[in-house]
Amino acid sequence: MAIRVQLDRVLVERRMSLTELADRVGVTVANLSILKTGKARAVRFSTLDALCRELECQPGDLLAHEPGPPEAFADDAE
Repeated sequence: MAIRVQLDRVLVERRMSLTELADRVGVTVANLSILKTGKARAVRFSTLDALCRELECQPGDLLAHEPGPPEAFADDAE
């Protein structure tokens, strides 16, 4: 996928654990882990808002676009 989530980088910069962020945002560690590992297919604006609020960052600090073909997902194929 051409959109990359850079949550791990921001967490290191803020010296915050995934568990601490999950507690602050009200999202499960499992769901944040899916975001962190790049396996998420979507993110709600309310979740993105909460992440930015707690990490004191902008959405562009968490998301990056990398040129290249988009990855095909198994359920997208016919």
